[in-house]
Amino acid sequence: MRREIHTTADGSTTIHLPDWDENYHSKHGAIQEARHVFIQNGLALFKNQPIKILEIGFGTGLNALTTLVEAPKYDLYVDYVGVEAYPISTSEIQSMNYAKALGVDNRFFDQLHELSWENKHQVSTCFAFTKRLQYFVDISDDSAFDLIYFDAFGYRVQPELWSENIFKIMFRALKPGGILVTYAARCIIKKNMMSAGFIVSKLPGPPGKREMFRALKQV
Repeated sequence: MRREIHTTADGSTTIHLPDWDENYHSKHGAIQEARHVFIQNGLALFKNQPIKILEIGFGTGLNALTTLVEAPKYDLYVDYVGVEAYPISTSEIQSMNYAKALGVDNRFFDQLHELSWENKHQVSTCFAFTKRLQYFVDISDDSAFDLIYFDAFGYRVQPELWSENIFKIMFRALKPGGILVTYAARCIIKKNMMSAGFIVSKLPGPPGKREMFRALKQV
């Protein structure tokens, strides 16, 4: 499948798949989307505590890097697990401009991609990191995570990643009281989340998108 590097509206990069007309991150602003969906409506709900995060679709590493940068602002110790079945290439990694756009040393971004898979690594004093080479359907964690970043490709191109079965896997992986956040806001996705057991809230979306979902695993 063809892959192209595009610059989004906020100046940050993304990978575009022309055969699907699909992007890894919003064309309206990759970093803006990451901050709005995953930080403001996810990470920021937790303060002064250790938390464990599961990212569904590690992809370019943008969400992990943004979390590494933002975690100290909330006095958080983050144990971060990124799941990815199809890692991006070295040339694509080198084409991403996230470290510069976020104002951090590029070594942190490079490290996220260079570290070995399946092992936990201490990236900073407040950020531990594990990459799993894994299909989403094979996730078997039970009550392990406080927060899930659900950042799979869109329902239009991969509806199977937004099924009731996948959300049952996500529900099981969360601790009671845990939260899942995603950029998506389709009615069928809400239905599948609710069928899996979640309480779903519709929130204002990031730039270029009216709405997004946040889902709760009730205590």
